[in-house]
Parts: sequence; C-alpha cells; structure tokens
Amino acid sequence: MSSSQSVLVVGGDELGTAVITYLLTHPQRESTSIRLAMLWRAETLNSADPSTQSELARLTSQGVTFEAGDVDTSPISDLAATFGKYDVVIQCAGYGRPPSMQRRVTQAVLEAGSVRRYFPWQFGVDYEAIGAGGSSHALFDELLEIRKMLRSSQGKTEWTVVSTGLFMSFLFLPDFGVVNMEEKVVRALGSWDNKVTVTTPEDIGRMVAEMVYVPEGTANRVVYIGGDTVSYGHLAEILEGVYGEKFRREVWDTDYLKKRLQEEPDNMMLKYQNTFAAGVGVSWDRAETLNGQRGIDLTGVEQYVRQEKK
Repeated sequence: MSSSQSVLVVGGDELGTAVITYLLTHPQRESTSIRLAMLWRAETLNSADPSTQSELARLTSQGVTFEAGDVDTSPISDLAATFGKYDVVIQCAGYGRPPSMQRRVTQAVLEAGSVRRYFPWQFGVDYEAIGAGGSSHALFDELLEIRKMLRSSQGKTEWTVVSTGLFMSFLFLPDFGVVNMEEKVVRALGSWDNKVTVTTPEDIGRMVAEMVYVPEGTANRVVYIGGDTVSYGHLAEILEGVYGEKFRREVWDTDYLKKRLQEEPDNMMLKYQNTFAAGVGVSWDRAETLNGQRGIDLTGVEQYVRQEKK
C-alpha cells in the first residue's frame, strides 16, 4: 500500500469491529500514515448507551474518526459523497440486511469515482460455484449481480472479493442444525464426507487488514481464505475428542432437506442447509487460501471448540 492512505470501514458490528481492530494493530501500520474511519448510524453515534460511548471513546483514542450514515436509508448520492473521501472502502454491514442494500452500497462506491479499492460484502461461500438460483437464496443471487457490476465498471476502483466460507460460530448455532451442544447431537448436511470451510470473524478481520497493507496479488479477483476445512465426520470426531463423550450422529441428506424446503419455501435456515448439503462452493483447500500461501495460521475448528469449552 502507499505510505499515505485513508480507509473507511462501513458498519460497527462483529465483523466491522474485527476489521478495524486488525487495521489498527497490523505490523505495517507504524510505517504508514494510514487514516482510519468508520461509518456508523447517526443514532448509534449519538447514543447515550454507556457501552456504545465507551467503544466510541476507545476507538477515537486510537485515532479512528467517524462518519454518520445509514446504508439502508441514506440517499445513494450522500453515501457516494462520503465514500469519495476515502481511498479504500470496506463494506462490513451485511448480515441480516435486505439483499438490495448491498447493491446500493456498491453503486455508491462506483458513483463516488475516487475510491481506489473496494471490499464488498461477499464474506461467505463461493457464490459463483453455486451459481445463480442454485441456493434458492435471493441474497446469493444479488451478490452475483454485484460481482457483475464490479467487473463491468470502467472506473478507477479496484475490488477484492473475500470468500471466507461459513462464519465459524454459525457452524455451532443450534438453529443451523449441525451441532446442538445441549443435546450432544452432531449432524451431517448431505453426507459425512461433505466438507465445509469455516473462518472466525476475527480472522476475517485479520486477513482483510493484511490485504489492505499488503495488497499484492489481490486486486480485481476473488481471494479465498479459511481458518479450517473439515468434513462433518471429522467435526464429529473433534467434538467427541474434546468433550470426551459420544455425540448422537444424524444425517440430513439432500432429499430430506429439499422436501422440508418445499414445505417451508420461505425458511431462510433451510435454504442455507440445502446449499451446504449440496456440497458445491462451500469448501476449499488451505493451499488455495491467501493465509495458506502467506503462511498465516488462523483459528481451526478444534482450537475454536477448545476455546468455547473453557
């Protein structure tokens, strides 16, 4: 990266916090004059909540400045004006948001005209391998459209799509259906041999910061990262090894999950489960990942399980 650069992190939730943390602590920060900022909603910035004010004070003391804006409701022209002040925009507001929001943020970045580099919200599976309509998930199709927007843009904005696999904690979320710690149940989506790549939000933040400071080989392409890639069978073995007891094992195969989705076509979790049961675009080898290629060790499944057990 250049010795002088400005970076805007959009969103202050779990991922945004991880990204700004690693931008602040990356080894190369001391040798640059990077300027860091975050975009938060005005009501959050003006909140009287003690924990919010404490976080604002903590980040401000480390040199982070703040912009007010709402990616859901602010006019695209206003967002473009804000984004245009920065060399790098990292979109970290995404989970649980309407699909159209990602398109409007990308449009604002491109309309700004002066953003040199953009990290869109694409933190997840390999949407292109899954294909349009392959997930029954409108958000997945929207993210594919955003990639088309970026590739067809003729402006000065470089982009980096970061494929992370599943957020690590999601694998252990009871509603996702794979692991239920209370009932000591572990389930395979599709089959026990199916694999899934997982990464913690902290490690995603670490690798995004790495790409900001050391961008070589990451422009205008999909970059894969991954904390671990495990089969559901290996996941069961890890859980039993760490906890020293047997887990009940069940398989939710594709026929079963497709039938359930037909019965509940609007069930978001069933859409996710069907995507992972298909086993396409949801896992990749460490050799394909940037962290593997750069020799950066991230949190693996067994390490995560042991940490959560404490």
